[in-house]
Amino acid sequence: MKIRTATIDDLEMIAAVEAECFPAAEAATKEEFAKRLQHYSDHFWLMFEGEKLIAFVDGFVTDEADLTDEMYEKAELHNEHGAWQMIFGVNTIPACRRHGYAGELICRAIQDAKKQGRKGLVLTCKDRLVPYYAKFGFVNEGVSDSAHGNVVWNQMRLIL
Repeated sequence: MKIRTATIDDLEMIAAVEAECFPAAEAATKEEFAKRLQHYSDHFWLMFEGEKLIAFVDGFVTDEADLTDEMYEKAELHNEHGAWQMIFGVNTIPACRRHGYAGELICRAIQDAKKQGRKGLVLTCKDRLVPYYAKFGFVNEGVSDSAHGNVVWNQMRLIL
């Protein structure tokens, strides 16, 4: 497996994987990914099996301590010198799940955040995924204010 950060040339593959991994109400659109890639392509960690994108993790950096819905919508809020690495999406195509690929990408995002001197990482997840992220050291801070996709989200934080 090869891991690298993204370029705008990866847009089609990223949008396809997202559409395969999330319901339409929760998935980012191709247009949203295009904006994200313009502002923070170095904060997309992509995993390939040969030439096929099978998993990715993405999110931007900010000084804001909590992840908000506005962050998903406004890629221009990215601050490369910010304190917190937000994680917006953890995606693995269904055929490749349960092999530890997402975990490898999460570990890479954590390593990069450490190298970059961040305070930590923040993500939101559904109840069933709280134990999964806890394995990486994320602590559940309770229900988020997010209304994204009309789902209840828990905010989790990993302090470095």
